[in-house]
Amino acid sequence: MNNMPWIEKVILYIGLIGSLCTIFGISIFKNRSLEGIIRNIEPQSWRKDDSTSDIAETEDGELVQEYPESHNFSRTLYTLQEVTEDALGDKITFNSIKLSDSDTEWYKNETGEDLPGTMLRNETNFVGAREDTGINSAKTNLWEGSEITVEDDKTYIVRIYVHNNNPNGEQAVAENTQVRFYIPYDSSDSIVVNGWLRADNADPDLYIDDVTFKSKDGQPFHLEYVYGSALLENGKCASDGIQLADSITNQGNTTGNIEDSWTAIGYDALDGKIPGCYQYINYVTIRVKVVYDYEFSVLNQVRLAGNNYWFKSIEAKVGDKVEFQITYQNLGKDLQENVLVRDVLPHNLRYIENSTKLRYIASGEGKQVIMNITDGAPSDITKGINIGKYDPTAMARIMFAAEVVDNNLKAGKNTLLNRAQSSVNSKPAIKEDSATILIYKQ
Repeated sequence: MNNMPWIEKVILYIGLIGSLCTIFGISIFKNRSLEGIIRNIEPQSWRKDDSTSDIAETEDGELVQEYPESHNFSRTLYTLQEVTEDALGDKITFNSIKLSDSDTEWYKNETGEDLPGTMLRNETNFVGAREDTGINSAKTNLWEGSEITVEDDKTYIVRIYVHNNNPNGEQAVAENTQVRFYIPYDSSDSIVVNGWLRADNADPDLYIDDVTFKSKDGQPFHLEYVYGSALLENGKCASDGIQLADSITNQGNTTGNIEDSWTAIGYDALDGKIPGCYQYINYVTIRVKVVYDYEFSVLNQVRLAGNNYWFKSIEAKVGDKVEFQITYQNLGKDLQENVLVRDVLPHNLRYIENSTKLRYIASGEGKQVIMNITDGAPSDITKGINIGKYDPTAMARIMFAAEVVDNNLKAGKNTLLNRAQSSVNSKPAIKEDSATILIYKQ
């Protein structure tokens, strides 16, 4: 049993119940009728901040949560009893069950058992996070559904809970089910990570939720996606976990095209098909690392060649020449040395050789020194440049050019995300800012 995959242990743990999802109309109440309602739910606790919602405690001491209405996203919610008694009909909807007090009494009357305290009580709160301790504690895992307090250099797991609420199993299959995560590049003492879910035949067809990361001591930080960490788990094809592409996150998406972040999941295969009811629940997780930031700023801007003004986003077409400006400034009280600046160009942008220039603005004097930087490591901005040391308030601007090309553009709208990165004092902490180019292909 110790070597058994966690999902099988879960099924054993709560497997007293299994066929309601496919048995409507046949003595569906009493004992066997509610078997499987909770099958395949990971034992866990979910909670939110006390100031926004109530925390309840089950008889075995687990924390469960009633979640605020702000997470409804204007879609219809259902009680467990309503869904069980076929309120959805042929409708396919995700993460729209909210347990009520009446569900507790109803479930007890129909099964003779208490409603499992491990159920997610409001499924509209389907994105959660917890510290990655290296151990899956199953029943004692505590997922923070609203806000999590984080510390420097620690890793955290972010999860999307995916439940097709229609109880008719293989007769109510969601098609082309996809998920993605958005991890901001910002540096702040509070960062919101989004989870997105969509399916072609679901109503609604798009679902969004988030969890907020806050630093323990108010120190600004940024989040770094842990490459290779994206994982799908369920009771069938992914009972041992299936690794998903890093492009499921914006930070792992090398094309810079937002559409490429959408990643297909599924119960029997990665084909986007998810049948309805609890035993077909899927869990999608990624890992992120918290990195505290030093006192400096990075700004990334873009313009079409020949324009006098800089922007955060522009429209361009294939063949256009665009220019980027990365601005670094020392906001601290001490000298910052070994300032490194690097630009991560997305596919469909080609760096123009010998275009990199550095403009240094001295502290408090307003003096500017402009120099050309010869290409070739370590002077190529796309490989990283050491631009030296800077006194408090001193700043530098690095400018370079790129050409818009068509390597893998899709028909319609393409969003290219260009990322500027900087670090100081030979420390691993990286601050990042982005600028976007919109391309419309016929």
